[in-house]
Amino acid sequence: MTSAAIYGCAGYRLSEDERAFFAEARPWGFVLFRRNIDTPEQVRALTDELRAAIGDPEAPILMDQEGGRVQRMGPPHWPKYPPGDAYLKASNDPMEARELTRLGARLMAHDLKEVGINVDLVPVLDVPVSGAHDIVGDRAYGQDPATVAVLGRAAAEGLLAGGVLPCIKHMPGHGRAFADSHKDLPTVHADFDTLDGWDFAPFKALSDMPWAMTAHIVFTAVDRKRPATQSKKAVKMMRGHLGFAGLIMTDDLSMQALSGNLGERAHQSLKAGCDIVLHCNGDMAEMRAVAEATGKLKGKARTRAEAAMARIVRAPEPLDVTAAHARFFQAMSGKIDAAQGPDVGEAQA
Repeated sequence: MTSAAIYGCAGYRLSEDERAFFAEARPWGFVLFRRNIDTPEQVRALTDELRAAIGDPEAPILMDQEGGRVQRMGPPHWPKYPPGDAYLKASNDPMEARELTRLGARLMAHDLKEVGINVDLVPVLDVPVSGAHDIVGDRAYGQDPATVAVLGRAAAEGLLAGGVLPCIKHMPGHGRAFADSHKDLPTVHADFDTLDGWDFAPFKALSDMPWAMTAHIVFTAVDRKRPATQSKKAVKMMRGHLGFAGLIMTDDLSMQALSGNLGERAHQSLKAGCDIVLHCNGDMAEMRAVAEATGKLKGKARTRAEAAMARIVRAPEPLDVTAAHARFFQAMSGKIDAAQGPDVGEAQA
């Protein structure tokens, strides 16, 4: 039986140590970053190798492929896609912006599926507030909850149509954080009604999605002590108030917002009610510590994991890739290099 964990790896191909560890630890899936990406042929060989290591030809393999600052596969082998806020900038017509968002995601799904990646950590449903840290910034689809929800759903639909699962993030919202959770633990002091009408709203609107990633943020209106990833109160709120019945995965356990050793971080996250823990950096010692603290994927968590994977369509929506690329990049002309804010590297905020 597989464990309730997803791991990264160090390079372009698996080492013998990695292959042996994955065969023993039996993670449910894997995540790839820029350090793992060279050519299409190399990425396809790596995804095949990862699945062979655990004996599951359909195991989930994840990637952050948003566009803008967060794009792991890029030129010269793949197109450079725009950040989330570029779609509204490209068109004053909200419906046209929605169609462009869907088309961009559909094209990214094509790129990912070609190399064996079946989960994209998109859409970002965070809604920025004035003065917040720009770790979200231009990654947001809009500046209000309704716009974020509409364009976020369009991105999810484009991925699903291309045979790739979307993962909504960072539940229940990262847009109000005044710190980068890669480096510090953000604390949000807004009252519950304010959060509910702004930060939580896109997550409620997309509560039917198969997969979600948590935020390493303390929301004092929900739990004064623990970040959402490790808070029973927060996970209960996500399940109940937000209505999310899908798979809940942590953000990267190695981010400095979390305290304690890696085993403690994994244990506390699963104890809080997360279904799966995510460890990204490929460090073998850290992965072993996570594995020691992580049990088997079973019960309701396993049921939710299986239900999520069942949402992958076997026959993607037909697409004339050449024509779609031309249409998309002509419409988005001048918006591709609009990314602003810090580069988001090995882990997601």
